[in-house]
Amino acid sequence: MHSKLIHEANGQRTWALIFDTGDEVMAVLKAFASHNQLAASHFTAIGAFKDVMLAYLDWEKKEYRKIPIDEQVEVLVLAGDVAEKDAKPAVHAHCVVGRPDGSTRGGHLLWGHVRPTLEVVLTESPAHLRKTIHDASGLPLIDISASDAAV
Repeated sequence: MHSKLIHEANGQRTWALIFDTGDEVMAVLKAFASHNQLAASHFTAIGAFKDVMLAYLDWEKKEYRKIPIDEQVEVLVLAGDVAEKDAKPAVHAHCVVGRPDGSTRGGHLLWGHVRPTLEVVLTESPAHLRKTIHDASGLPLIDISASDAAV
């Protein structure tokens, strides 16, 4: 992955992240967020995967059901955020992919291997967001009351 800071003003930074064939998206995003100490960011992306693992939250069981896709797909939409959890950046992303026949699949992004590229625009806010465990779901969710962003 190659990155370039493309904008910086008033504590806000925006990067272009260009992933290469074979890069595993979630691992690289987590490493980038950690290296740059990101705590309140959002991102969008387009590109393609050679394979990807999506997931769907089964609310009753409080667990993710995996959706494996073992074929070349277009990344139609990838969107997510970075917030602080346990004093470290936590990356959360959802993705919709297009299959060769034009059908789509979507869900929570667990992992994906890029082929040939993925183009991400990531913007960091100067305020920090923190995740805490949500009682009803058991999931780490952004807690505005625990964040610097509360107004």
